This record gives sequence, C-alpha cells and structure tokens, in this order.
Amino acid sequence: MIEIERKFLVNSNNFKAEAFKQTRIIQGFLSTDKKRTVRVRLKGEMGYLTIKGESSKNGLSRFEWEKEIAKAEAKQLLALCLEEVIDKVRYEVKVGNHIFEIDEFLGLNEGLVVAEIELNSENEHFIKPYWLANEVTGDVKYYNSQLSQFPFSKW
Repeated sequence: MIEIERKFLVNSNNFKAEAFKQTRIIQGFLSTDKKRTVRVRLKGEMGYLTIKGESSKNGLSRFEWEKEIAKAEAKQLLALCLEEVIDKVRYEVKVGNHIFEIDEFLGLNEGLVVAEIELNSENEHFIKPYWLANEVTGDVKYYNSQLSQFPFSKW
C-alpha cells in the first residue's frame, strides 16, 4: 500500500497522439491535511475513495489506500468536499514497460499538464519520453490537494 511515483511537467501535447486511453476525472477532498489526504474521485463511470499519507522526505513515496465505490456514492461524497474540485482529463501512454498518466487540468488549473509514473522501487529505471519537461516530484504545489486550494491560475 505504498505508492512510489515520480511527477513531471509536460512540454507539448504530442503525448495525446500516443495515448491509448482518455478519461475525465472529477475529484474533491474531504481532508487536505499534509499527514492524511482523503479524496473522492469520479473517474469515468466509477467512483473511488482514497486516503494518502504524508510523503517521504524526497517526495517519491507515501501510503495510499483506495477503494472503489458506486458512482452515486461518489457524487454524494463530492457534495461534502472542500469548495474547489479538480477537473481534468487523464491520458494514459505506454512507454517501454511503464504507463505514464498525463493529467491535463481544466477549470482554475487550466494550462497545467503533469505526467506521473508509478514505480516498483524508488531507483527503478524507466524511459523518459521526449515530451517530459522538469521533474516536480515532491513539490507540494503540484499535489492535487494543493491545486484544489491554490489553483494554477492564481500562481
């Protein structure tokens, strides 16, 4: 239940031509405390409740627990969330043996595009596609929980 991921900014929209899947995601937060984040997500026709723990010092890993819930339940829980929700389109792109999830943010975070890759270990090798830009792993302003409170449009 430990999530290990690296996060990067994206320098072009070329990833869209390589995507094998595209999904709209709406998510809100019941808690944005840095020691425990509680998220409600609508991803396509599915709902999810996720709890994440505090990130490690290098920002690469943290506890994550996720449970699939009914879409109707997710909608009801979204109504209880903190004011700003995250609205984004997620593109999935296979690169080598890994899948990059690229989030193109909408609404108050429009203009921000971030790619994430989940790894099995902090030192795992992966191929970096040409559309990756600066790494922002561990930079809390790029956490979705922070983007809901301090949107990209207000930076």
